[in-house]
Amino acid sequence: MFKSKKDTVYVVLAGIFITNAVVAELIGGKLIHVGSALMSIGILPWPIVFVSTDLINEYFGEKGVRKLSLITACLIAYTFVVLFLAMKIPAVKGEHLVSDDQFNGVFGQSMLIIVGSIVAFLVSQLIDVTLFHYVKKKTGGKMIWLRSTGSTVISQLFDSFIVLGIAFWLPGKITFDQFLLSGFTGYFVKLIIAIALTPLIYLGHSIIEKYIHSK
Repeated sequence: MFKSKKDTVYVVLAGIFITNAVVAELIGGKLIHVGSALMSIGILPWPIVFVSTDLINEYFGEKGVRKLSLITACLIAYTFVVLFLAMKIPAVKGEHLVSDDQFNGVFGQSMLIIVGSIVAFLVSQLIDVTLFHYVKKKTGGKMIWLRSTGSTVISQLFDSFIVLGIAFWLPGKITFDQFLLSGFTGYFVKLIIAIALTPLIYLGHSIIEKYIHSK
């Protein structure tokens, strides 16, 4: 079905990447407290997105990541269109059935959150892939941890603030102080996760190398 083992690897990594990115958007409407700051529960699947992004970067280059990022952004937009249509269709009423209010409460998100999510996703992914390959060239392909963690550290700074800025601060839903506090809190949580996941990058790299070069 696939021309090479690398094709299989790309399809598997792309599937993991897209699934976790879409799931993060679907659950992103739930906010939690981290100390006194607000943060979206959508951060839960992002560690897997970090790992899959870096592995795709490593084996399929800038074009592979950029193409996949554009496809994923379109699929996220498609998901929200389907949800919008689903919310417009009346639910069957019943005691143990999901009501319109329950369904809309879970899946209903403002257009600004949707726009902010897609813009943040695209910007952070493009920054990530650019920095990843810049560091890779400068280090001669050595120090996977540096290009992996370094690109994530910078790209997620933009991601953390773009969503909050577009969806909450610009429309006046939160103050500038809340914007800064929540943005930096989300960013540092992602930073800690990215550093903690560095061994998984090496593990994934090892598994892929063995699979590709196995007979």
